[in-house]
Amino acid sequence: MSRILIIEDEEAIADLEKDYLELSDFEVEIKNTGDAGLEAALAQDFDLVVLDLMLPGMDGFEVCKKIREEKNIPILMVSAKKDDIDKIRGLGLGADDYMTKPFSPSELVARVKAHLARYDRLVGTAVKTQNDIVEIRGIRIDKTARRVYVEGEEKAFTTKEFDLLTFLAEHPNHVFTKEELFREIWDMDSIGDIATVTVHIKKIREKIEYDTAKPQYIETIWGVGYRFKI
Repeated sequence: MSRILIIEDEEAIADLEKDYLELSDFEVEIKNTGDAGLEAALAQDFDLVVLDLMLPGMDGFEVCKKIREEKNIPILMVSAKKDDIDKIRGLGLGADDYMTKPFSPSELVARVKAHLARYDRLVGTAVKTQNDIVEIRGIRIDKTARRVYVEGEEKAFTTKEFDLLTFLAEHPNHVFTKEELFREIWDMDSIGDIATVTVHIKKIREKIEYDTAKPQYIETIWGVGYRFKI
């Protein structure tokens, strides 16, 4: 049974999320402050964290950053704040997804299941395969170790950044729409915000491109989507 940690200071919301997740056969624990949530996330084995942004004490941004420094499990950030800058910051710190309140509990359950399913497949693949390397013009992607090197220098990637870069690099010169990339990497169709793709492309470019204004690897095809050039 998958274990979910909810870090949420509004008890009514946390209890509702817990009820719906438990109805879907998840084991759920709730923490109501950022400090308590971080302590639990680092000390125990959870499969996914549902993390509120506005928390007493340590806020969700800092909690996300510190969890990501130690663990690679999916982090689903939730907030009543609708500003794009908060979404960009959260995703940039390593959150795998961002939901804006209010949202339906069934949508939360759907996203949790999608992230867990993808994470399980990635972990299973890493265990079973030998070294699987993708190399293109100075970029080396070690799929087994999930590490990326640019001109020999290792770059730190979040789970979704790595998945997105690897997918594009394995399909060079193919143009993908944002919707196609969202479905492929996030395992969701109508659920979610495809702006997430744009945020992740921006973060990837910052790590692999010499000049993000003139990208040499991931090219924007205006009005269509993105492609990895070789």
